Amino acid sequence: MTSIIDETADAATSISSPARSLVCRGCGAEYPLAAQHACFACFGPLEVAYDQAALARVTRADIEAGPNNMWRYAALLPAGQDPATRVTLDPGMTPLVAAPGLAAELGISAPLWVKDDSGNPTHSFKDRVVSVALTAARELGFTRFACASTGNLANSVAAHAARAGVPSIVFIPGDLEPGKIITTAVYGGDLVAIDGSYDDVNRLCGELVETDEFEDTAFVNVNVRPYYAEGSKTLGYEVAEQLGWRIPAQVVIPMASGELLTKVDKAFSELVEIGLVEAPAGGWRVFGAQSTGCNPIATALHAGTDTISPVKPTGIAKSLNIGDPAAGAYAIEAVRRTGGWMDHADDDEIRDGIRLLARTTGVFAETAGGTTVAVLKKLVDSGRLDPAAETVVYNTGEGLKTLDAVAGLVGPTHRVKPSLRAAREAGLLG
Repeated sequence: MTSIIDETADAATSISSPARSLVCRGCGAEYPLAAQHACFACFGPLEVAYDQAALARVTRADIEAGPNNMWRYAALLPAGQDPATRVTLDPGMTPLVAAPGLAAELGISAPLWVKDDSGNPTHSFKDRVVSVALTAARELGFTRFACASTGNLANSVAAHAARAGVPSIVFIPGDLEPGKIITTAVYGGDLVAIDGSYDDVNRLCGELVETDEFEDTAFVNVNVRPYYAEGSKTLGYEVAEQLGWRIPAQVVIPMASGELLTKVDKAFSELVEIGLVEAPAGGWRVFGAQSTGCNPIATALHAGTDTISPVKPTGIAKSLNIGDPAAGAYAIEAVRRTGGWMDHADDDEIRDGIRLLARTTGVFAETAGGTTVAVLKKLVDSGRLDPAAETVVYNTGEGLKTLDAVAGLVGPTHRVKPSLRAAREAGLLG
């Protein structure tokens, strides 16, 4: 007799991938599902295309019966339908935090939420994209895992590789925050610090992936990038499910490459297309946040162009410091199409954003989250964001990784001797 557990396992493993092919975002050329990230015809980026009939068979009940992590959406992802094949730390289903205190401070009258992805295993949203990318990489036969990273991705790849018992090699800029270096090195893989910016690191990885010595190495954000990017969709799926299968009217999302913003928008579109949710009246609006020290996407939007001019990154928001963002033009398209906007915040505004979010919600964000909150404030003040429309702000990482950003601004509010008299004299007794 088959047990309920056996039946559940059989159901999980019987789901096939809905992914149909890779398709060029530029010219529309299609390719087989392989380790390829650029179009041979126009050199445009590739993304995963799906069998819409397969997606349409997915129900809310199917999802809700799944595990309490991102794999509840396996039937909407390109890999990992069989739990036995997954390379994962089982991230996801992170808190959606009501933020009435933050709303009151900013003059927002509608419900305001913070999607707090610092609750993932390595404390950033990167665990989502890495789980999908490395699961696909294993299916494609790769035997070593790698990445170019501004920090959080390095943490996640090293941790996933350690869990899976697979060697890893990750490449980072040499001036990365110490916290992110330590939280990568501790997993025991190879960690290569490059004397240069993230864009220099990424360029080197693009060259390494073409060598014979790295032919068995999956670079999550290079040769398996189309699968990697799809993991970000789960941040859109989760918000809709956590809101009672409803898409918020507005979302504010930090931008480095711009890919996270495009994939959250794609997730909302997919949910509407397959009938799992209804679009809000008037649709949803997508807003992007960048650091003033690295704001090529926002600068292009403000100038009314689709052309991204690369910049040399500066500033404290190192996790957003991609000076030549691969998905920048697609992020601009999503923002324009939905009627949203982008803005940027300088280092002092980012620090203020970190402290404001912590003080009003109890969420301690890294510099990317501080950037997003600072931009949220600007969007409200400028009238770009509707304060009467439900809004979700995305916090993508943990503040403990970027302590230096606020270390000089916070500390003890009192210092007293260990006596009742000293406490009274300091005003602690009323």
